[in-house]
Amino acid sequence: MPILAAMAISPRKIFLFLVFAGAIGLLLAFHKPSRKKLMQAPKLVFDSRNAGELKPPEGFDPTADTIPVVISTDEGRLMGAIAAINSIATNSKSPVKFYLITDKDTKDHLQQWILKTRLHSINHEIIVFNEEWVKGKINVRGGRQELASPLNYARFYLPKLLPPDFNGKVLYLDDDVIVQGDITQLYNTKIDETLVMALSEDCNTVSNRFGLFMNTYANYINFGNENVKKLGMKPGTCSFNTGVFVANMTEWKNQKITTKLEFWTALNTEENVYGAQQGGGGSQPPMMIVFYGQYSKIDPMWHIRHLGWTAGTRYSRQFIMEAKLLHWNGRFKPWGRTSQHMDAWERYYIPDPTGKSQLTRKFRMF
Repeated sequence: MPILAAMAISPRKIFLFLVFAGAIGLLLAFHKPSRKKLMQAPKLVFDSRNAGELKPPEGFDPTADTIPVVISTDEGRLMGAIAAINSIATNSKSPVKFYLITDKDTKDHLQQWILKTRLHSINHEIIVFNEEWVKGKINVRGGRQELASPLNYARFYLPKLLPPDFNGKVLYLDDDVIVQGDITQLYNTKIDETLVMALSEDCNTVSNRFGLFMNTYANYINFGNENVKKLGMKPGTCSFNTGVFVANMTEWKNQKITTKLEFWTALNTEENVYGAQQGGGGSQPPMMIVFYGQYSKIDPMWHIRHLGWTAGTRYSRQFIMEAKLLHWNGRFKPWGRTSQHMDAWERYYIPDPTGKSQLTRKFRMF
């Protein structure tokens, strides 16, 4: 008792502690996970269709116009690109032609991943991006230096990457998306006459419902820059995301869009035009400047984004299932250690037949 008194621990507290310890002991007695299970990663939700031949969905029309889809990717993001391609090919009711933009070091790996899996039958062309086009024109301010990847700017050079005689509409998709709907619907988005593209604004009801903060031009552009001031843009104008868009390549060429985009990227290496703001830099701010107020809108359900901004879930499971296109823009990619709604992405993941790329998953205790 003198010891208990010195420690200020009453007999009642000791009794409660012993009861608690006994309960824990009984719990462990009935549940003794093996060391192997303790280190087991979460089970992947593979779709059984990924193991067999690629089959078109019900209602597929082989006589429909072929939909051109551009996706750019590199070695570190190939898993994302493969899953994106698989999701499109699995759900599209129209023929699709994939234009896959990558670097010379990734080309062979990408080709093997396609030819040695169920994707071997897709209509595709792999194009090596000429990094000289952006040499000396990239300056990414802030923490996300991965945005300085030359392939992040491939979307600026669509007229040079597509066949010389290519005209009409094309879809551009980032490699961190999954398409759950029939991409024919997105391709058929109406682009108003004289406009170049259609995309999704950040201020629509779907985006605002979760209080996302980076949704105005002021979050991306330096409005103190003299050249920016001359444009007469308003800082409070709603921003947009350039990871998913439908473009009219005829108008793109006529309006010399590539030249205009190059001007702003080059200027940003000399002056602080964009990139130091909360929204970050990369390829998006130049497109926001060039297309200010000059675009049509796509259905918001065809671009459910911000899935990569946090590891925690922002959207309900039901909402994710209803979305036509999911976009994990941000740091938390679905092929990484942790991300939200990874199961929706894993449905379309195809393991690398060469073994070079492996999924990274956060271990869980049970």
